[in-house]
Amino acid sequence: MIRKGAKELGMSEFKHIVRLLGKDLDGTQKVVFALNNIRGINKRLASALVRKANIPFEKRLGFLSDVEMRRLEETLANIENLGLPSWLLNRRKDLETGKDTHLTTADLDLKIKQDIERMTSLRSWKGYRHSYGLKTRGQRTRSTGRTGKVVGVKKKERAAPVGGS
Repeated sequence: MIRKGAKELGMSEFKHIVRLLGKDLDGTQKVVFALNNIRGINKRLASALVRKANIPFEKRLGFLSDVEMRRLEETLANIENLGLPSWLLNRRKDLETGKDTHLTTADLDLKIKQDIERMTSLRSWKGYRHSYGLKTRGQRTRSTGRTGKVVGVKKKERAAPVGGS
């Protein structure tokens, strides 16, 4: 009986760690769940990207062939041009360009930081809350969101009795 190797069966060798968009991903996870570990990509967008790249949902990331990896990288690079609905993208109606875009990894962090700086320089209410380190989305702050020292009432020290006994 002759055993066929992984190459003859059409499978490439298994990669335990796969690098995509500057992030090391676990090769043992299914492709959709592995893409979730990239900042800016959630489960719904990951499943849409896998569908557009024609990759089986049950396939593990470490077993992807070079052709499938290239297709996946191309779809990740051109998320805006895939014909996905705009509600899947994380940067709709950008203030500078007016277009719907999708940001991932360091680009997303940089844009969020720029947005916060713009709000604080305009002295909008949200910017004011950001600058003072308070909650910005209408939550109550009387009893939650406390950081640092304990907030409360300080009791006075009791005076020692004057007489001895």
